[in-house]
Amino acid sequence: QVQLVESGGGLVQAGGSLRLSCAASGRTFSTYSVGWFRQAPGKEREAVTSISWSNGSPYYQDSVKGRFIVSRDNAKNTVSLQMNSLKPEDTAVYYCAATARALSSSSYKARDYWNYWGQGTQVTVSS
Repeated sequence: QVQLVESGGGLVQAGGSLRLSCAASGRTFSTYSVGWFRQAPGKEREAVTSISWSNGSPYYQDSVKGRFIVSRDNAKNTVSLQMNSLKPEDTAVYYCAATARALSSSSYKARDYWNYWGQGTQVTVSS
């Protein structure tokens, strides 16, 4: 079992930065891949990025490439999402998710591929 708790959300102006954290419980967290999803009002939850348990090359949604950076610290059981050059369209509730499965460029986008979810943290970007 893995429990996930997100933090770091808030209100920021366009062009600003935020750093989200996903803290995980469980001694085997280092064997789990972690993803970040977001859900804007009235929209489907969408994959933003993911990072494998082995710290391999992460996957990013096209709209965040070059602006968002995902990283993990297995010693601290945390995964971070550094979000730079934020835009109003980045406004959403951000969720982290975990799975013991291997990732691919297509599989990480599927919500049902992920077994564990956090409660989410709100990110609001004002124009």
